[in-house]
Amino acid sequence: MSITAAIALAASTPFGTAFPASYADLDAIDRAVAGFTGAPIGETGGATVPVDRRLRLRPCANPLALSWRTQGRESVVVQCPDPGGWRLFVPVSRPLAGPSAVPAINRGDAISLAVRGDGFTVSQPGEAMESGAVGAWIRVRPAAGGRGGGDPMRAQVVRPGLAALPLP
Repeated sequence: MSITAAIALAASTPFGTAFPASYADLDAIDRAVAGFTGAPIGETGGATVPVDRRLRLRPCANPLALSWRTQGRESVVVQCPDPGGWRLFVPVSRPLAGPSAVPAINRGDAISLAVRGDGFTVSQPGEAMESGAVGAWIRVRPAAGGRGGGDPMRAQVVRPGLAALPLP
Protein backbone atom coordinates (compact mmCIF):
# COMPACT_ATOMS: atom_id res chain seq x y z
CA MET A 1 0.00 0.00 0.00
CA SER A 2 1.38 3.36 -0.93
CA ILE A 3 1.69 6.21 1.56
CA THR A 4 -0.99 8.16 -0.31
CA ALA A 5 -3.40 5.21 -0.13
CA ALA A 6 -2.71 4.73 3.61
CA ILE A 7 -3.38 8.42 4.31
CA ALA A 8 -6.63 8.25 2.29
CA LEU A 9 -7.71 5.11 4.20
CA ALA A 10 -6.91 6.71 7.54
CA ALA A 11 -8.80 9.89 6.64
CA SER A 12 -11.89 7.95 5.57
CA THR A 13 -12.28 5.91 8.78
CA PRO A 14 -12.80 6.91 12.43
CA PHE A 15 -9.66 7.43 14.52
CA GLY A 16 -8.06 4.20 15.68
CA THR A 17 -9.83 1.87 13.24
CA ALA A 18 -7.79 2.47 10.07
CA PHE A 19 -5.73 -0.69 10.49
CA PRO A 20 -6.64 -4.12 11.83
CA ALA A 21 -6.05 -4.66 15.55
CA SER A 22 -2.62 -6.13 16.15
CA TYR A 23 -3.12 -6.61 19.91
CA ALA A 24 -5.40 -8.73 22.10
CA ASP A 25 -8.79 -7.24 23.00
CA LEU A 26 -8.36 -6.19 26.65
CA ASP A 27 -12.12 -5.62 27.05
CA ALA A 28 -12.67 -9.25 26.03
CA ILE A 29 -10.17 -10.33 28.72
CA ASP A 30 -12.08 -8.28 31.32
CA ARG A 31 -15.36 -9.91 30.21
CA ALA A 32 -13.78 -13.39 30.39
CA VAL A 33 -12.54 -12.75 33.95
CA ALA A 34 -15.98 -11.44 35.00
CA GLY A 35 -17.62 -14.52 33.51
CA PHE A 36 -15.13 -16.81 35.25
CA THR A 37 -15.49 -15.20 38.70
CA GLY A 38 -19.22 -14.53 38.37
CA ALA A 39 -18.79 -10.91 39.52
CA PRO A 40 -18.14 -7.65 37.67
CA ILE A 41 -14.99 -5.55 38.03
CA GLY A 42 -14.79 -3.73 41.35
CA GLU A 43 -17.36 -5.89 43.18
CA THR A 44 -16.59 -8.51 45.81
CA GLY A 45 -15.44 -11.65 44.05
CA GLY A 46 -14.62 -9.83 40.80
CA ALA A 47 -11.43 -8.31 39.45
CA THR A 48 -10.24 -5.39 41.56
CA VAL A 49 -9.54 -3.24 38.47
CA PRO A 50 -9.70 -3.67 34.67
CA VAL A 51 -6.68 -5.14 32.89
CA ASP A 52 -4.01 -2.45 32.39
CA ARG A 53 -4.77 -0.69 29.09
CA ARG A 54 -1.06 -0.12 28.45
CA LEU A 55 -0.55 -3.85 27.81
CA ARG A 56 0.22 -4.81 24.22
CA LEU A 57 -0.48 -8.56 24.09
CA ARG A 58 -0.44 -10.62 20.92
CA PRO A 59 -3.91 -11.71 19.78
CA CYS A 60 -4.76 -15.24 20.84
CA ALA A 61 -5.93 -17.67 18.13
CA ASN A 62 -7.27 -20.19 20.68
CA PRO A 63 -9.80 -19.53 23.48
CA LEU A 64 -8.30 -18.09 26.66
CA ALA A 65 -7.62 -20.50 29.54
CA LEU A 66 -8.72 -19.17 32.95
CA SER A 67 -8.04 -20.72 36.36
CA TRP A 68 -7.63 -19.73 39.99
CA ARG A 69 -4.03 -19.03 40.92
CA THR A 70 -4.40 -20.47 44.46
CA GLN A 71 -7.06 -22.22 46.52
CA GLY A 72 -7.59 -18.91 48.33
CA ARG A 73 -8.86 -17.43 45.05
CA GLU A 74 -6.94 -14.16 45.40
CA SER A 75 -6.26 -13.93 41.67
CA VAL A 76 -7.22 -15.40 38.30
CA VAL A 77 -4.65 -16.68 35.82
CA VAL A 78 -5.56 -15.70 32.24
CA GLN A 79 -3.45 -17.56 29.71
CA CYS A 80 -3.20 -17.60 25.92
CA PRO A 81 -2.59 -21.29 25.12
CA ASP A 82 -0.99 -20.50 21.72
CA PRO A 83 2.68 -21.46 21.27
CA GLY A 84 4.67 -18.58 22.75
CA GLY A 85 1.47 -17.24 24.36
CA TRP A 86 1.25 -14.92 27.34
CA ARG A 87 -0.07 -15.18 30.90
CA LEU A 88 -1.69 -12.56 33.18
CA PHE A 89 -2.49 -12.59 36.89
CA VAL A 90 -5.66 -10.61 37.64
CA PRO A 91 -6.22 -9.74 41.34
CA VAL A 92 -9.69 -10.43 42.73
CA SER A 93 -11.56 -8.50 45.47
CA ARG A 94 -11.91 -10.66 48.56
CA PRO A 95 -14.79 -10.36 51.02
CA LEU A 96 -14.02 -8.71 54.33
CA ALA A 97 -14.28 -10.79 57.47
CA GLY A 98 -17.94 -11.35 58.19
CA PRO A 99 -20.77 -13.73 57.49
CA SER A 100 -19.71 -14.34 53.87
CA ALA A 101 -16.08 -15.17 54.79
CA VAL A 102 -14.63 -18.64 55.39
CA PRO A 103 -16.50 -20.42 58.23
CA ALA A 104 -14.77 -20.51 61.61
CA ILE A 105 -17.41 -22.98 62.86
CA ASN A 106 -19.03 -25.64 60.70
CA ARG A 107 -22.42 -27.27 61.13
CA GLY A 108 -22.14 -30.22 63.51
CA ASP A 109 -18.97 -28.97 65.22
CA ALA A 110 -18.63 -29.48 68.98
CA ILE A 111 -18.25 -25.96 70.37
CA SER A 112 -18.09 -24.05 73.62
CA LEU A 113 -21.05 -21.76 74.30
CA ALA A 114 -20.09 -18.77 76.40
CA VAL A 115 -22.49 -16.42 78.16
CA ARG A 116 -20.76 -13.10 78.68
CA GLY A 117 -21.79 -10.44 81.13
CA ASP A 118 -20.19 -7.44 82.78
CA GLY A 119 -17.02 -8.91 84.30
CA PHE A 120 -17.83 -12.63 83.95
CA THR A 121 -18.05 -15.47 81.43
CA VAL A 122 -19.76 -18.85 81.88
CA SER A 123 -19.38 -21.58 79.27
CA GLN A 124 -20.72 -25.04 78.50
CA PRO A 125 -20.37 -27.52 75.64
CA GLY A 126 -22.69 -27.30 72.66
CA GLU A 127 -23.16 -28.11 68.99
CA ALA A 128 -23.28 -25.81 65.95
CA MET A 129 -26.48 -26.22 63.92
CA GLU A 130 -25.18 -23.89 61.18
CA SER A 131 -21.81 -22.84 59.76
CA GLY A 132 -20.56 -19.30 60.24
CA ALA A 133 -17.55 -17.01 60.01
CA VAL A 134 -16.22 -14.87 62.86
CA GLY A 135 -18.89 -12.27 63.68
CA ALA A 136 -21.78 -14.23 62.16
CA TRP A 137 -24.86 -15.22 64.16
CA ILE A 138 -25.64 -18.93 63.96
CA ARG A 139 -28.05 -21.40 65.54
CA VAL A 140 -26.47 -23.50 68.29
CA ARG A 141 -27.70 -26.12 70.75
CA PRO A 142 -26.36 -26.65 74.27
CA ALA A 143 -25.17 -30.20 74.90
CA ALA A 144 -27.91 -32.61 75.96
CA GLY A 145 -28.39 -32.61 79.72
CA GLY A 146 -27.04 -29.09 80.03
CA ARG A 147 -29.08 -26.13 81.23
CA GLY A 148 -31.57 -25.14 78.54
CA GLY A 149 -32.40 -28.76 77.72
CA GLY A 150 -30.72 -28.66 74.33
CA ASP A 151 -33.15 -26.11 72.86
CA PRO A 152 -31.68 -24.22 69.86
CA MET A 153 -30.65 -20.58 70.30
CA ARG A 154 -28.65 -17.97 68.38
CA ALA A 155 -25.06 -17.14 69.26
CA GLN A 156 -22.31 -15.07 67.69
CA VAL A 157 -19.15 -16.79 66.40
CA VAL A 158 -16.14 -15.46 68.35
CA ARG A 159 -13.41 -17.74 66.98
CA PRO A 160 -13.13 -21.35 65.81
CA GLY A 161 -14.83 -23.54 68.43
CA LEU A 162 -16.37 -20.67 70.43
CA ALA A 163 -19.76 -18.95 70.12
CA ALA A 164 -21.01 -16.37 72.62
CA LEU A 165 -24.39 -15.29 73.97
CA PRO A 166 -23.97 -11.70 75.13
CA LEU A 167 -26.22 -10.56 77.96
CA PRO A 168 -28.13 -7.32 77.41
